Amino acid sequence: MTRPGLAPRDVTLLELLDRVLDKGVILRGDITISVADVDLIYIGLKLLLSSVQTAERMRMLRAGAARRRPDRIERESVVSGT
Repeated sequence: MTRPGLAPRDVTLLELLDRVLDKGVILRGDITISVADVDLIYIGLKLLLSSVQTAERMRMLRAGAARRRPDRIERESVVSGT
């Protein structure tokens, strides 16, 4: 379904990769390995995919926020587990 006034446009893999690296993407998932309905191994995964520039920019923004409101950043870290 296309929106009125917008022409359909093909996006190349290179353009998609450029957008992902520019903005950054976080993927989260869980894997549980079980045998006979008995959970043996649980793995929680977090994957950050971004360019080095984007990661540095995000780090600097977070550091600036910590200087302005250290109590808020500390609470967010405890809740998110990072």
